[in-house]
Amino acid sequence: MQKVRKGLFKRFASYYKPHVKLFAIDMVCAFVISVFNLVYPYITKEIINNYVPNKLMYLLLAGAGLLLGLYVIKACLNYVLQYWGHVVGVRIQADMRRELFDHLQKLPFSYYDDNKTGVIMSRMTNDLFEISELAHHGPEDVFLSLITLVGAFVMLALINVYLALIVFAVVPFGVVISVLLRNRMKKASRAVRVFQGEINADIESAVSGIRVSRAYGAEEHEREKFAAGNAQFVKAKGKHYKVMGEFFSSMNFFMDFLYFAVLLSGGLFFYYDYIDVGEFAAFVLYVTTLITPIRTLINIFEQIQEGMTGFVRFCEIMDLPPEEERPDAIVPEEKLKGEIGFENVSFGYKKDGKKVINDFSMNIPAGKTIALVGPSGGGKTTICHLIPRFYEVDEGKITIDGYDIRDLKRSALRKNIGIVQQDVFLFNGTIRENIAYGDFNATEEDIIEAAKKANIHDYISALPQGYDTGVGERGVKLSGGQKQRISIARAFLKNPPILILDEATSALDNATEMQIQGALKKLSEGRTTVVVAHRLSTVKNADEIIVMTADGVMERGTHEELLALGGGYKELYNFQFKEG
Repeated sequence: MQKVRKGLFKRFASYYKPHVKLFAIDMVCAFVISVFNLVYPYITKEIINNYVPNKLMYLLLAGAGLLLGLYVIKACLNYVLQYWGHVVGVRIQADMRRELFDHLQKLPFSYYDDNKTGVIMSRMTNDLFEISELAHHGPEDVFLSLITLVGAFVMLALINVYLALIVFAVVPFGVVISVLLRNRMKKASRAVRVFQGEINADIESAVSGIRVSRAYGAEEHEREKFAAGNAQFVKAKGKHYKVMGEFFSSMNFFMDFLYFAVLLSGGLFFYYDYIDVGEFAAFVLYVTTLITPIRTLINIFEQIQEGMTGFVRFCEIMDLPPEEERPDAIVPEEKLKGEIGFENVSFGYKKDGKKVINDFSMNIPAGKTIALVGPSGGGKTTICHLIPRFYEVDEGKITIDGYDIRDLKRSALRKNIGIVQQDVFLFNGTIRENIAYGDFNATEEDIIEAAKKANIHDYISALPQGYDTGVGERGVKLSGGQKQRISIARAFLKNPPILILDEATSALDNATEMQIQGALKKLSEGRTTVVVAHRLSTVKNADEIIVMTADGVMERGTHEELLALGGGYKELYNFQFKEG
């Protein structure tokens, strides 16, 4: 455990390295301020014992002037601490946020299957804020407090070493109280963070699905679900505050007792003439100076707990292994042609362990179109996820142009694959920005040409702001067909040799589907295309149709061959035709 804590501290300290100069300035200012705090009681002692009784007006004014000068310098140093000290914390926070965001971009899709968006957002915001506060106040306050404690003890010892020892004999009791309550506060703080993340997830889900909840009159259900999570958070926070109340009440009693011990022991020493009036006044002031850093350490204890809890949660994500990349993975010298092979592939999602695909083999010649049809749960979408290596196969291998896809760098593999899905995701930005996701180096002419091929250019041109029109969060300002056309325009701009159409038109009405089918047909020309569809009318012209069920591949062949078999495909086709 000690080794783990040491490693955690060393890891936390490493984030100061890029900002070491600014941090050093912060620490120097803290050191000077702590020294200034020790000068005031000494000058007070001299004024009481020497300058006033002996009527040394010049020295009295000089001492007062020195104090005023120190206070002005101290004010400037405090400005540096507050301004640049916080800047150090914010920069460290920015470094961590960048690292965390970069790492999230590399984590496997299974991580996002198991973690809510709101929880991840909580770690990106709340946790990192607490870490930045600790990064600024932690070292600065601890360093300033320790210097003041040591300095105060030295000055107290110079006045009367026995009196100083009496005072510091009380300090270990405060340390014992702090240690006993530390673990309880840590556990309570961690529980609060977990429930706070869950609340953020509930809010994110409720806001994103506000139209669905209202359409189904489910507002009360959402309120009840949120209220339950909110109650758990309040309960966890209550436990946290209970432990915190015990901690601070105990520590405040200790502080009061320390002051009581000072007045009693100091008064007795003064009564028996072991110290004079000036030394007694200085002693009381030094103990007041001593109490301030102890109080600071007590107040910062919660911040240390909060910050380190956030840092532990930060490290939990950073320590998750990213998507694996073979050390000898290559980037093909030429653009892939698109011949895809599945060789005895088996795969199952880790969360349930059930095999979705078992011993599946398939070959798709370059430029051909393969359609995957059948009931839900047959593994059609899973196959689409395996080709770009969103998930790794358990057994067998997938090849493209003879390359095992695990031998290719993921970036090179995915550069050659375009995907158009049923649930189109548009980023909160302009139409131009969303189309440009296909190729960020594309010119304005390229973007317009892609929009024309997707049959969306005329609509965009008619908008008041044209391609600079904002689409809203997840494209909420556009219709389903318009979003789908922008998605198709992306794929045209990317111009990949392999195209995956995963239920690309299933969420659209028949009229809109017929319009978009023309764009998809144009997009598929000359590309290896994998189509997942429930509407068989959209896949009749595929070079091969594979009927998949939960038990595996049922049938495969052309549309005419499958109808001639008179099996499951014909039954499904007749049902849809009759329904039509």
